[in-house]
Amino acid sequence: MTIRYSRRSFFSYSRTALASIGLSSLMTPMQSIGAVLSHKDDDVNYYAKLGVEEIINAAGTYTSLTAAIMPEKVQLAVARAAKSPVRLEDLQLAAGSYLAKRLHCEAALVSAGAASALTLGTAACVTLANDKKGERVPPRIPQGMDSLKNEAIMQKGHRYGYDHALSNCGVRIVEVETLDEYRAAFTPKTVMTHFFNAATSGTIGREDWIRISHAHNIPCMNDAAADMPPISNLWKYTQMGFDLVCFSGGKGIRGPQNAGLLLGKKDLIAAAAENNNPIDNVVGRGQKVAKEQIVGMVAAVDWLLSQTDEGMEREFRGRAKKIADYLSDVPTLTAQIYVPEVANHVPTLLLHYDQEKVKIAPLEVADMCRHGSPSIELHPATGSPEPGLPSDANTIVVGVWMLQPGQDMIVAKRLRQILMEAASTQAS
Repeated sequence: MTIRYSRRSFFSYSRTALASIGLSSLMTPMQSIGAVLSHKDDDVNYYAKLGVEEIINAAGTYTSLTAAIMPEKVQLAVARAAKSPVRLEDLQLAAGSYLAKRLHCEAALVSAGAASALTLGTAACVTLANDKKGERVPPRIPQGMDSLKNEAIMQKGHRYGYDHALSNCGVRIVEVETLDEYRAAFTPKTVMTHFFNAATSGTIGREDWIRISHAHNIPCMNDAAADMPPISNLWKYTQMGFDLVCFSGGKGIRGPQNAGLLLGKKDLIAAAAENNNPIDNVVGRGQKVAKEQIVGMVAAVDWLLSQTDEGMEREFRGRAKKIADYLSDVPTLTAQIYVPEVANHVPTLLLHYDQEKVKIAPLEVADMCRHGSPSIELHPATGSPEPGLPSDANTIVVGVWMLQPGQDMIVAKRLRQILMEAASTQAS
């Protein structure tokens, strides 16, 4: 309510100020906006202006590589949203309501990426667990948590680099390995359980995890950040029973990189919103979601739901096969198109060859691609094992799904040049 009153005061003050200097008589608000929009700057390549090299992304939707490129329709929606201000709270609520209907869940919130969704989801669980007669007790970091319920249960095999997104809310993570340990881990201080959807270790499956958590009346959250496609995953896990599910916006959904989705139960999403910007003095205040990000996520979901899993897979397999066919005469080289079971569930090209015949290691190939022109970034599993992929020191891994039209052949020609030169060195 404080925000609404301060907004009214601001708009009242603004009208008075404009009138006092005579601007309100010169043009209407819409004429003023129209005057701004009618001016078009020259098309400046700011990457070039800043001296930042553009790359070909033959890796995947990695944050360090600026994730996915938004489809043209999404780019247009983002650009259009940038042209006019709105009330942020109204936009967040409307977008959440729309997305919840499209994604078959009770409620939704656009977050500042998947890690932000994890933090806001955790904050929601802490808030509801410490609700005293309707008085919310949101996390106040770092002080004041010891007296609150603040324990989150995770499988030891699900501990990962994003634990900090939970601990940002002052929770203490309790590790379990077996079902018996899981059942015994619940205490009066437990506020949530957390499941890492793409974990390759851990003995407790999703159904048992949900069942036991709900038997103790404790909400469970699922980090499914990179787990789209298939498209149906966007509602599979909420319908399975997870109370909160987190997705990255800039990966398979193809929305803005700095946006994500928190999907789930109405009461939890409402509590997450209480801990989110633009509210002051809450854990999510710094995780600002701009109007462009919110509209971009809505547009990306609309775009995605117009696609099919079969159509996307056919396109990605076509790119992988095109590259593999062009490399077919490289000595000893064999190609495999592999689809990871869960995270980044898309066709990925794996190239194997005999380094006794082709005298170059995959890591050297990746380095030469990176430092060539144009710069090509291969999948980070190149030359090393990675969970979910059958890669090793003898494997070149090419992620094809973020390649733009024509880039598959640029990648193929560069790889063939490097490998054939290494093979000819051996022959001589």
